[in-house]
Amino acid sequence: MGFLPSKARLICIVLNVVLVAAAGSAEFVSAQAGQNRGRQNAAAKTTAEDRSPNAGELELLPVQGNISMLAGAGGNITVQVGKDGILLVDTGLATTSDKVLEALRRLSKGQVTYIVNTDDRSDHIGGNETFAKSGQPLAIGRAAQANVMIVAFDTILDRLSAPTGKTTAVPEQAWPNDPYSGPLKTLYFNGEGIEIYHQPGTTDGNSIVLFRHSDVISTGDIFDVTEYPIIDLKSGGSLQSVIEGLNRLKVMAIPGDHQEGGTMIVPGHGRICDEADLALYQEMVTIVRDRLQDMIKRGMTLEQVKKARPTADFDPIYGKNDGNWTTDMFIEAAYKSLTSKQDAHPAAAGER
Repeated sequence: MGFLPSKARLICIVLNVVLVAAAGSAEFVSAQAGQNRGRQNAAAKTTAEDRSPNAGELELLPVQGNISMLAGAGGNITVQVGKDGILLVDTGLATTSDKVLEALRRLSKGQVTYIVNTDDRSDHIGGNETFAKSGQPLAIGRAAQANVMIVAFDTILDRLSAPTGKTTAVPEQAWPNDPYSGPLKTLYFNGEGIEIYHQPGTTDGNSIVLFRHSDVISTGDIFDVTEYPIIDLKSGGSLQSVIEGLNRLKVMAIPGDHQEGGTMIVPGHGRICDEADLALYQEMVTIVRDRLQDMIKRGMTLEQVKKARPTADFDPIYGKNDGNWTTDMFIEAAYKSLTSKQDAHPAAAGER
């Protein structure tokens, strides 16, 4: 090689590099194929239990101020920590309670003092009983010897204590022991003013929680970036009430520069959001409402509305064909709520 002209030597070097790269590439492809086969074989063995909400690890994410979000417990849990203890907005599924306790210990050794339940679904109240049994009786709850104060709108207590007039499936320790019945309940905890607003939406008992100093809002299922609103007609929920709740949240949330940042929002499910994310969701729900109202005005039946697919352009983001809350279920609940007398009020008519 030393006797070859410089141009010929350069060509030989380039050819050697190409051959080595090709051999390495083939080796890499072979290794990747083996890994992929391993993943496919592992996926084939995945059971329903592996796909359950408590199969994965929980994720604890800082939000803003002294507020964090705990994800992966079935529904999002908002966590406030400080010298007075721990306050939770919702408690996730019962099956994740032990993992939630472990995650909280990474933030604070203090006791869970307050729980605010935004509604009565199992992914919001499931951990109530665990926290009610843990810790020591609170000074603020000596009369009832309570280990934790559970706040919720009073219709939530009504449903949990006797939802059908018979024996309840929810243990008494998990019931709200500090219910409120007015439009607003306030707390001062960990050096921060907390405002709990009654806002009917997916049920007639939803609550919105504002942490004033941290500038964080916990919305419960009124705002859920993962799917269409879960409207519980039997519990007094309606599409119009959800829109009114989203409109209220838009007034409460203050955007930062260029609509990014500012007030941070913890939705019922999904990622941490800001006002811009809320605006997109509010516009989507309002557009769907307007389309449904137009179809109802033209005398279309529920089946005709479903075939017309009024949510088609939003389905890739929010739609589901299986699971506990499908697109068809949303359309049906929204249609029924808009055709019921409870939604035939001036506020809805005035927006059209």
